[in-house]
Amino acid sequence: MTAVTLKPGDTIGILGGGQLGRMLAMAAARLGLRCQVFSPDPDSPAFDVVASATCAEYADVEALELFASDVDVITYEFENVPAASAMILAARRPVLPDRKILETTQDRLIEKDFVRRLGIGTADYAEVSSAEDLRAAIANIGLPAVLKTRRFGYDGKGQSIVRPADDPDQIWNDLGTKFAILEAFVPFEREISVIAARSADGQVECFDVTENEHRDHILKVSRTPAAISDALAAQALDVAQRIANALDYVGVLAVEMFVVQADSGHKVLVNEIAPRVHNSGHWTLDGASISQFEQHIRAIAGWPLGKPVRHGEVTMTNLIGDEINDYAQWLCVPGATLHLYGKGAARPGRKMGHVTQVQPTQKSG
Repeated sequence: MTAVTLKPGDTIGILGGGQLGRMLAMAAARLGLRCQVFSPDPDSPAFDVVASATCAEYADVEALELFASDVDVITYEFENVPAASAMILAARRPVLPDRKILETTQDRLIEKDFVRRLGIGTADYAEVSSAEDLRAAIANIGLPAVLKTRRFGYDGKGQSIVRPADDPDQIWNDLGTKFAILEAFVPFEREISVIAARSADGQVECFDVTENEHRDHILKVSRTPAAISDALAAQALDVAQRIANALDYVGVLAVEMFVVQADSGHKVLVNEIAPRVHNSGHWTLDGASISQFEQHIRAIAGWPLGKPVRHGEVTMTNLIGDEINDYAQWLCVPGATLHLYGKGAARPGRKMGHVTQVQPTQKSG
């Protein structure tokens, strides 16, 4: 892979026009870098903050080629970039993180196999491609368990919990796919994540471990630092660093983990890898000396990574659906910073913005 070193004034291409692309472009602008966004959605909120945008389908080869010719390096804000699109772009410009990483992280089965090969724990799992497979997997793994599509699931989509009273045939038919994975239900004590950045020369910088609270499968609140022991935090940071290095990753990734009881106390199990900036890292915008978005831009630009310094105890709260209508109340809360994404209609489950609150750490003496 050709080394990338951008200079101020160069242009980054971003695939995807959602809030993550918007915040990446804003971080790049502060560093004097331009961005061009490619998205099929004409209402993409990232379009509002860049001078150049391409509104076309990911299958539009001519649009992809023109887009590539206008930029110096290409990145993405969501992991389900079609493989054919990534291949077309990679033939013309560096794509970071490398498109081959998508082949690992887009498929839950391949991802779980990859993590296990590193000697890192996950929930027990089994490949499922038929109702018969599902019955066999249930017999092996036990219930309750979670049946998930291998690809394209997020925020609870494409998955269902399987309980003892459920009919496996019905559950399989309802999922509507031939490519699935059954995962053992994990009796976790808390959910955590680590946002890690890795540069092309192998430097890795991790943000402090974040504790996450989900409601209806959607992240609602993140708190940093997580309420875990220093030893467990070190274990989580080590897992994220090992994954980033094994992938030869360039950019920011998130590793979602479960904290579970073990014979020796507690341990972490990897749930998912997100090869991009992540919702649970939004606290870094106001709660750290460098944000996950700037860190990603630095990594793909070939610039040195920053050493993140947390400003205190930080809470990030997502504004979901109609909660956006009460945005004004946050403007009067001391220590709170409001981020609105510029999206259109508020729909149930749609992330419309977030709030970060920083409580400076009290110094003793």
